[in-house]
Amino acid sequence: MSLRLLEFVVRPDRVEDITALLEDKNIHHMWVTESNDSSAAVRILLDAEAVEEITDLLADRMGRDEDHRMVLVAVEATVPRIEEPPEEEAEEESAEEKEKRALRISREELYEDLKSGTRLTPSYAAMVALSTVVAAVGLVSGDVAIIIGAMVIAPLLGPTMALAFANTLGDTALTKGALKTMAVAFAIAAAISLALGVILDVDPAAPEIASRIGAGFGNIALALAAGAAGSLAFTTGVPAALVGVMVAVALLPPLTAAGLLAGDGHLQQSLGALLLLVTNVASISIAAMATFAIQRVRPRTWWEAEQATKARRTAIIAWAITLAILAAIIAFGQVSAV
Repeated sequence: MSLRLLEFVVRPDRVEDITALLEDKNIHHMWVTESNDSSAAVRILLDAEAVEEITDLLADRMGRDEDHRMVLVAVEATVPRIEEPPEEEAEEESAEEKEKRALRISREELYEDLKSGTRLTPSYAAMVALSTVVAAVGLVSGDVAIIIGAMVIAPLLGPTMALAFANTLGDTALTKGALKTMAVAFAIAAAISLALGVILDVDPAAPEIASRIGAGFGNIALALAAGAAGSLAFTTGVPAALVGVMVAVALLPPLTAAGLLAGDGHLQQSLGALLLLVTNVASISIAAMATFAIQRVRPRTWWEAEQATKARRTAIIAWAITLAILAAIIAFGQVSAV
């Protein structure tokens, strides 16, 4: 059971209102500390899955107070331990209560986790550059271990999932940040692999390069799985490092192969690798957005939810059309090859 400590700072005269509001809610413990005459701290220990319901409830009640603030902290351990409720009590929970309680971390926690993946820093650019060099060496030499090593250090999971999350919420600022970071990362990888392609002798028939020249329906299935796994990793609060490798496998090797091939003059094969890259990006985005939507990731207020629904629908339609066109190209290519 993952626990969170929610601290809510308010005026002392609002404490009684808050404690009454949370009296029958799904929390483990609540403490009140009055620090001075102008503020009081209410600390709440609760399950991570219950955070969004409680924070939305508090924000709706205290949203007009300018001097309130909520702080959420992950709890490593607590003594004595929090015991699981008896099965009889768990079964008595109504369907409506189960529907309100999202089986994931809160929207705000998700936002902060994913926003951090869109920060464009010198160290981020350096990691993209280094992972591209390692991937290029692995592709040219045909060494799978080196390619996997490049995927481990490639920081592509954050902006990819942030873009899908932003489209799900209709968050324009986060969308712009994710797109900017992805564009810079792809530009760095393309420039480095293109330069290495001019220097190195690139064989299009080499197994690790040939497998990334062109896309197939198997590639679409893998990218869909990677997108769904990436969003699940973030929403459940589990470490996303291994899932990041899977997403990077779908993005960095095709981009690097395209640059290497173009740099060595194999333009037709380079276009095939680019086709695979675009197919994977579209598949990952659609799967991630669908997974966020299935887990009921939505804005807090109804007017924001309407805007988010329109943005999500537009993004899914755009990616779906792109993927349909790419699938038609793939099918035509397979028929022509027969």
